Amino acid sequence: MASALATLPGILAVLDQFEQWVSSDWAYAAIFAVATIDAFFPLVPSETVVITAGVLAGAGDLNLLLVILCASTGAILGDNISYGLGTWLGEHTVKRVFKGEKSHKGFEWAERQLAQRGTYLIIVARFIPGGRTATTFSAGYIQSFPYRRFLAADILAGFIWGTYASCLGYFGGKTFEQQPWKGLILAFVVATGIAATVEFVRHRRARRREQPARDVSTPD
Repeated sequence: MASALATLPGILAVLDQFEQWVSSDWAYAAIFAVATIDAFFPLVPSETVVITAGVLAGAGDLNLLLVILCASTGAILGDNISYGLGTWLGEHTVKRVFKGEKSHKGFEWAERQLAQRGTYLIIVARFIPGGRTATTFSAGYIQSFPYRRFLAADILAGFIWGTYASCLGYFGGKTFEQQPWKGLILAFVVATGIAATVEFVRHRRARRREQPARDVSTPD
């Protein structure tokens, strides 16, 4: 909850901007564009935009089904661009572009998990901070991960994410139709809690897998 409140000024700024776009019929194009760009330029807040659009749909300013469609198809297109860039540029160039230590750890994690889990990872990575970018680029430059398999998993992942983020905002907006900013805060508190839970479970499972290896390597 603290992290959601810490970003409250930025969240309300997105809400104000979206209210202007709604009046000029640019909202759906903005949802699609941001969901696309966020795949390979993760500083663009796609989840923030989609949840905000869902809140406005709950308040009656946007159509929920169109919000889901724009968010999902934009996310799928963006992921495919990332996959294509990963294939075209190769591992060495990708890791030079994303040269931070945190980014490299994310790529190493994605490479290991893709080999073990594949389709499951592409879906779950959308709910892990930074996981989407690392996974889609890694799937591109790992030659053993075929495009058809990636595309099938990504279409499913895109629609799950688009529906989740849109409906999360929608029900928040429905709860506070007269004060949509309250619905936005509620939606972001829930989204933060879900992301934190996914990260917690992932770290617990990783530690459990590492523990047997430590026990074996430790002499009696």
